Amino acid sequence: MPIEVIYIIALLAVIGITFLLFKRPIYESMFYGYVLMVILTGEYKNFFSYIFKTSTDTLFYSIIGFLVLAKILDATHAVDAIVNIIVSLFGRLRGGAGYTAVIASTFMGALSGSGAGNVATTGVFTIPAMKKSGFPAHLAANVESASSTMGNMIPPSGVILTALACYNEFSGAEMSQSVFWIAMWGVAAWFVLQRIITLYIFCRYYKVKPMEKSELPSIKETLKKGWKNLLLPVIILLPFVLDYFLKATFFTERLGKGASNLSSSLLLFTPGIAALYALAVNAKEIKVKNLFSTVKNSVSGIVPVGATIFFAYCISNLFSSTNVGAKIGEYIKSWNLPFVALAFIIPLFTAILGMVLPGSAQTKIFGTTIISVIAAAGGNPLIAAVMLPVITGAMEGMTPPLALCMYAAMGIAESKMKETTLNCLIWVGLHYLLSVVCLLGLLPIIGV
Repeated sequence: MPIEVIYIIALLAVIGITFLLFKRPIYESMFYGYVLMVILTGEYKNFFSYIFKTSTDTLFYSIIGFLVLAKILDATHAVDAIVNIIVSLFGRLRGGAGYTAVIASTFMGALSGSGAGNVATTGVFTIPAMKKSGFPAHLAANVESASSTMGNMIPPSGVILTALACYNEFSGAEMSQSVFWIAMWGVAAWFVLQRIITLYIFCRYYKVKPMEKSELPSIKETLKKGWKNLLLPVIILLPFVLDYFLKATFFTERLGKGASNLSSSLLLFTPGIAALYALAVNAKEIKVKNLFSTVKNSVSGIVPVGATIFFAYCISNLFSSTNVGAKIGEYIKSWNLPFVALAFIIPLFTAILGMVLPGSAQTKIFGTTIISVIAAAGGNPLIAAVMLPVITGAMEGMTPPLALCMYAAMGIAESKMKETTLNCLIWVGLHYLLSVVCLLGLLPIIGV
């Protein structure tokens, strides 16, 4: 067994012990992990070099930008307006509140990149709505949990930005962000469909009824009040769609080499533009003074996530410099496992890691290795890259025993541990099986 495998075991051990046993914040545990890796690898002289490299990474700042955007959308009640519209449209269906949770939580989760934070944000509305329409408490908790974690694999989630960086590192070239995002939407579409089908079956099994008419908001009123907020997904996603389809013709003809710079800058400018739009159309909902207060108070929620990602990047930079990931990849390759076996083993491996490591940290630390191992076994490296957020970010919050999204949803739903965990395992199992199917390339994926 190579020494690099010992490094990984030691890293997981120190993070697990400090986080689970000593109840330290996950970002603090990640810092201890970084310090331990510096000591074990003897990279003392580069301690601050890896920190500096992370602090100049544009993808890291893009993640922070979208985290801030999520707070501004919450402060302006833009998400509330969108959720009300969804409820008015789908609440009349059997299990309509559940479909609202799938759609609204997926959208919000994509913006925040935090599954547990998304449960807290949208779950306080969707979970009570589901319970009122006949959902058992444990099912309501898991619908919200499974939907919220799915946001981590839909652009512009921060885990996706990390996965793109891993693919670029593997290929040695810079892939267009828009091309990668289109592929991510292609993968995510299958998982959205899987959630909807699973929800439909559960609604039939538990005989869930439509929401009471008296509790349904008026479609006309909600559209009249909040239709402008429906343009937010368009503002966020349209630039990337246009860049994907028109870069080779329209933009390149007019901008030349600047077309690639346009693609690279989209992630930095998009959250700012979306925030300005949300503030403009919801000016009556919040005063400037209250906005500054809200953003200031939100720092306590953004900083821990940002710090966790920051130290994960530091560990990743250290591993890249010392070839830890590459050597582990060579060790796994030496097993000569067939591609089919790897498709089953790797999602299981990341699910176990998700009990300790956040999805963004998993992706940054192990992403390039996973891509290279699958490519060496005959798999499609691009599919492997776009599946990283699926098997790390999405699985992280819904896999017991450290299922933060499930616990957050349980608290809102007031459901019991046993029933919630057993139902959660069904959602996790279906997510795992679909991950294997996608990794094997058995389903058509747009953009791949």
